[in-house]
Amino acid sequence: MNVTPWEVEGVIDYSKLIEEFGMQPFSEVLHEIENPHILMRRGAIFGQRDYWRIVKAMKGKEPWAVMSGFMPSGLPHFGHKMTMDEIVWHQKAGGKAFVAIADMEAHSVRGMAWEKTREFGLLYIRSIIALGLEEDAIIYFQSKSPHVKDLAFELSVEVNFSELRAIYGFNSDTSLAKMFITAVQAADILHPQLSDFGGPKPVVVPVGADQDPHMRLTRDLAARASIFSFEPIEGGLRVRSRKGKEYLEKIKEIGFERKVYEEHIDIFGDSREIERAVREIEVEIGGFAFIPPSSTYHRFTTGLTGGKMSSSKPESYISLLDSPEEGAKKVMKAFTGGRATAEEQRRLGGEPEKCVVFELYSYHLIEKDEELRQIEADCREGRMLCGKCKKMAAEMVRNFLKEHQEKMDAVDLGKYTIIG
Repeated sequence: MNVTPWEVEGVIDYSKLIEEFGMQPFSEVLHEIENPHILMRRGAIFGQRDYWRIVKAMKGKEPWAVMSGFMPSGLPHFGHKMTMDEIVWHQKAGGKAFVAIADMEAHSVRGMAWEKTREFGLLYIRSIIALGLEEDAIIYFQSKSPHVKDLAFELSVEVNFSELRAIYGFNSDTSLAKMFITAVQAADILHPQLSDFGGPKPVVVPVGADQDPHMRLTRDLAARASIFSFEPIEGGLRVRSRKGKEYLEKIKEIGFERKVYEEHIDIFGDSREIERAVREIEVEIGGFAFIPPSSTYHRFTTGLTGGKMSSSKPESYISLLDSPEEGAKKVMKAFTGGRATAEEQRRLGGEPEKCVVFELYSYHLIEKDEELRQIEADCREGRMLCGKCKKMAAEMVRNFLKEHQEKMDAVDLGKYTIIG
C-alpha cells in the first residue's frame, strides 16, 4: 500500500490508514450528525480529524465553513462527484462553501496549459452547481485569488525544504513551483478564516486519504502562523505566545480569572469562551488566530477496471460529461464481484464488496438504504446475476448523466461569485 498526494498504489487497508496517519474513525462522530449524507451512513467516509468542531458549530448555529478543491487536469468524473456531494451537503447543513479550482497545481505538477485549466475548471464549476451548490458559495481559481496567493507567501515562511522532503519525498530534482504549491494548498484551506471572510472559524475539508499529508502540514502551519497557542489545563486553558513574550501583555487584562507567569498565562473558565476571546484579541492586533482545520476522508472510488479511478486513465472512469449512452456502455464493461459462471453465481452468490457496480449503487445511484440492502441480498444469495444488475445500473447512470448535463447547460454562472 502506497498512498501519497500524487500516487496511490496497492490494496488499501483503511483501518491501517487511520492508524498510520493518526486519523480518527468517522464512526466516532456519526451518531452526533442529524440526517447524515449517504456517504457517511454507508462508510464511504471512513476517517476524520477534529470533526467534532463542525458538529458543535452545526448544533450551536455558529459560523463555520466547508472548503475543498479540484485539480482541472482532466474531465470531472464520479470520483470528483463524491467530493462535490460532500461540499453541497455541508453547505446545506449551514456551512459557508469555498470551492477551489487548483489551476496552479495543474499547471506546475501536470504541465497543463493555463487555457486548458480554465476550460476544464469551468466544467467542474458547472458540475458542482448542477449537483446543488447554492449561490452564496465562493468559487475561485487559485491563480486569480489574491487572498490565497498572499497567504501562501506568508505560510511559506513557516516551512523549509527538510520538512517538505520528509512529508512529500521532494528531492533536488523537484521544481520550486511544485514545492510552493504545498503552501498554496495550505492557503486554500486556511483563507476562509481571514478577516475578509469573517475571521477565525471551524473549517472542514472533505478529501480522499491521499490528501492527508496536505492536511497535516496545514494544521501545523495554522498553529505556526498564529500568535497564541492553547493547552488544556484543569479548569481552563494555558495560553502561550509563539511570536514573543511581549504579546502576552495583550491578554493580561482578559475578562477571566487568570494567573500570569513569565512564559505563559493560565486562564480559568469555559475553555471555548477563553479560546474565542483570545483569538479575537489576536485578530485585533493583526494576527491570523487560525483554528486548526478539520477534515473528512472518503474511500477511493474504484476504477471501472479495478484500482483507483483516475483522470489520467479514461478507461477507469465515467465522466460527468460522457454521453448517457457512453456512460451506460462503460457500466456494462465494468469489473464486478460475480463468479466465473452463472451456475456458480447461483450456488455461491456474488461478492458485492468487490464489485464496482455495487459501489456505484452505494455511493451515487441509490438513495434508499432498504433498496440497496435488497440488491446486496439478491447478489449474495445468488438470486441476481451480474448481467441484470449491470443493466439496472447502466439505466440509472444513463438517466443521471442526461439529467446532470441538462442542469449543467442551464447553469447561470453570473449568479455566483467566481474569482477568475
